[in-house]
Amino acid sequence: MGIYDLTVTDANGKTYPMSEYQGKTMLIVNTATKCGLSDQFDSLENLYKTYKDQGLVVLGFPSDQFAQELANAKEAEEACRMSYGVTFPMHDIIKVNGKEAHPLFKYLTDNTKGFLGSSIKWNFTKFLVDGEGNIIGRYSPKDKPESFENEIQKVLAK
Repeated sequence: MGIYDLTVTDANGKTYPMSEYQGKTMLIVNTATKCGLSDQFDSLENLYKTYKDQGLVVLGFPSDQFAQELANAKEAEEACRMSYGVTFPMHDIIKVNGKEAHPLFKYLTDNTKGFLGSSIKWNFTKFLVDGEGNIIGRYSPKDKPESFENEIQKVLAK
């Protein structure tokens, strides 16, 4: 099973297959609007605007697993759009660790290792996936998105 076999639900409650992004470079992020790292929304949006025409899509997945998210996905999406000008796709609030982890994040963490083994340490863990569904990189919450922009460029140039 690969990443394109999974389904996700957007902030409006629409479920769709990840295969919609086949051929695109994905930057998948677990987000939280009340997190101290939420200024990364600006950087993520800048990357999305800069590279979306070259095939980059940023996918935000709010998680309240660290108790820093709003009550529901619609509120979280609205906060991202109003406070940070986010235009990239936002999704339903999910769990990223444990038995209830969303299958996408289970897949991502099972196939990468972070500081705490495979589990996600905090909000704004980022995963770079190429257009063929291969996980290229995993970046910690403190890694600012612009710090690996050259890696995104390399993947887009393939």
